[in-house]
Amino acid sequence: MKAVGIILAGGNNARAQELTKKRAIAAMPLAGSYRCIDYALSSMSNSHIKKVAVLTQYNSRSLNEHLSSSKWWDFGRKQGGLYLFTPMLTEDNNFWYRGTADAIYQHLTFLKRSHEPYVIISSGDCVYKMDFNKVLDYHVEKNADITVVCKTMPADTDFTRYGVVMMDDNARILEYDQKPEAAHSNIISTGIYVFRRRQLIEMLEKCAGEGRYDLVNDVLIPYMAEKNIYGYMMEEYWSNIAAVDSYYATNMDFLKPEVRKFFNASPAIYSKVDDLAPAKYNQGSNVKNSLVASGCIINGTVENSVLSKKVFVGNNCVIKNSVILNEVYIEDNVYIENCIIESREMIPNGSRLVGEDGIKIVSSGEYERYIM
Repeated sequence: MKAVGIILAGGNNARAQELTKKRAIAAMPLAGSYRCIDYALSSMSNSHIKKVAVLTQYNSRSLNEHLSSSKWWDFGRKQGGLYLFTPMLTEDNNFWYRGTADAIYQHLTFLKRSHEPYVIISSGDCVYKMDFNKVLDYHVEKNADITVVCKTMPADTDFTRYGVVMMDDNARILEYDQKPEAAHSNIISTGIYVFRRRQLIEMLEKCAGEGRYDLVNDVLIPYMAEKNIYGYMMEEYWSNIAAVDSYYATNMDFLKPEVRKFFNASPAIYSKVDDLAPAKYNQGSNVKNSLVASGCIINGTVENSVLSKKVFVGNNCVIKNSVILNEVYIEDNVYIENCIIESREMIPNGSRLVGEDGIKIVSSGEYERYIM
């Protein structure tokens, strides 16, 4: 592969509410057995990108632990590999990342010492599976300076969360409106970009010299008129989980057969493997249309839900339309519906947790608000 990969996994988002108190968004558990960053890492590995840098900052302990060994994504190699970068505090710089462009600029030596002619940049908070070779071929065919991977979204999408683009008939991007109040297009940027490596280095150095730090607002948009910036349309599944509703909806999507079939098909999505026993379903359990990860013990009823690793469900419990994160212990006679239960919570006997006006997050003893 003629490209080096960069995954931006250092940010935080207030839309995620309590979910980011324990971890970075990129480390959020998904589909029972995975973390969000697994999808970007697996796509790069499957595309034969041999050198990938992950830029972390906010609440990164859980993410760092997940990435402690590169072998799970086949980056354990003599040449290339997986690089984990945090903010660089030096004599010349005593700032945390001031933006996405600044995050890359602080580790510009990584790009300067690379020999690959192209750079593929992806966000760590998106769920997708992509062959980056096709994107790179498109980038070369168009003789593009920058290629933005785009996706057509439903009309009811909250476009204030995304960059909205408008393209001509040749797929050249004419307008890029970052998080608009009123969108004039339903095509968005997925946060995946292809740059020429030397050109990206020049752009980042210029931005840093002018005190500008954001990859979209200070690198992409200012060069719209003078650079050849094209959009590559993505047809496959894509989701951003950096908000409570989208995180919940993405987990629920994995209960759909067509979504599971897409992600289970070759090439696979890889993740760090824990040595856990298979899920155990005791007498009296009843599980319908749910994902149950390894290490779980089920004694009650689970419907249309996603249970992450090492969840215990007690006797006479009912769990519906919910996402239960790692190592949650649910005692007997508990009713849970339309909830996200944070990891390592203990739900007392007889609790009733129901999200009546939307999805409820239960974390750090806050279950007491819902006990009846």
